[in-house]
Amino acid sequence: MNKINIIIVDDHSLFSNSLSYLIGSFEEFNVIGTFSNGKEFINHIAIESSLPDIVLLDVNMPIMDGIETMKWIKSNHPDLKVLALSVNDDDATIIKMLTNGAKGYLLKDTEPAIFKEALLDVYHKGFYYTKMISGLLIHKIENKDSKDVLKEREIEFIKLACTELTYKEIANEMCLSPKTIDGYREHLFAKLEVKTRIGLVLFAIKNRIIML
Repeated sequence: MNKINIIIVDDHSLFSNSLSYLIGSFEEFNVIGTFSNGKEFINHIAIESSLPDIVLLDVNMPIMDGIETMKWIKSNHPDLKVLALSVNDDDATIIKMLTNGAKGYLLKDTEPAIFKEALLDVYHKGFYYTKMISGLLIHKIENKDSKDVLKEREIEFIKLACTELTYKEIANEMCLSPKTIDGYREHLFAKLEVKTRIGLVLFAIKNRIIML
């Protein structure tokens, strides 16, 4: 059987080697390369005629980190499937990786069985989002166009929530009070059945409110 080819981009050699060993124990996958930062990876891609099926991309690296690498991939190889790996679970980092095209985001202490499931989902379905990231969102898209149930100002708020602006800065941008913005946020959380700002971002991606 043809194996799914994977490249690992991570500056911690011990973790990278351990991850390669783990992936090697899964019969479906094959690690074809490891790189210690994004610059090494894109230099490799520039001279290779074929791309890997999946890239496992560390977020925090020297020289060229995961976010910058993800921006390059989005501009040059937008169809490349990337699964982000990190020790950080802060909203801002996750949002940056997802809005720049990452197909999933895993913490490095993820159980091996969940890790394998994520690899398979990214390859076969095109995405993998844990409950930590998506809340109740990812399988909650109805047959109708979800944008139809949103008001213009709600869509404007969602678009701004997909940026790096704080809620206070969003209030200034929309010429509204912070209290009103809090109301928008809580109303949309309930309306769309999401639990976090990341849930709003995923909703926007899934419904093409923002374009990657």
